[in-house]
Amino acid sequence: MSLRIALLGLLTAKGPASGYDLAKRFEHSLNHVWQAGHTQIYPELVKMAADGLVTVEAEGARGRKIYAITSDGSRLLTEWLVDHDPSATIRSETALQAFLLPLLDTEQAIAVVERIKGHFEARLAVLDCQPEGQFGNYALSLGLRQMRSGREWAEETLAALRREG
Repeated sequence: MSLRIALLGLLTAKGPASGYDLAKRFEHSLNHVWQAGHTQIYPELVKMAADGLVTVEAEGARGRKIYAITSDGSRLLTEWLVDHDPSATIRSETALQAFLLPLLDTEQAIAVVERIKGHFEARLAVLDCQPEGQFGNYALSLGLRQMRSGREWAEETLAALRREG
């Protein structure tokens, strides 16, 4: 459902677009919070058209279709935003590694946390380069805070491991 909602959101915010355009927009905006590639987006657009959530506004060369959101699609998007309680279930390999750190010797654990810290810093560098004040700025703010918090956790964990070691 979330891919469908993300696509409806992009069509609402940015206007009619082809599957290719939506995949590119996904890559440069929503990809920071939800991953989807061409192989997922194109079939979902076909299903959404069959369900009456989007319509093919135009067809171009090589079968390129321009999709636009319908009133049913707008209604579904609004209902989802207003009524849907997002899942609090988190599947995080980072958290799993943090949970299992005590199984390693101190030097190995430090190396793992250093690597995790590097991932947080790299992601933070990407997010810090995103312009604020545009569509998606609330998600950007959330992402920045999550990465800063992760980096802080890594620094505290490294300090604790070094004290213990």
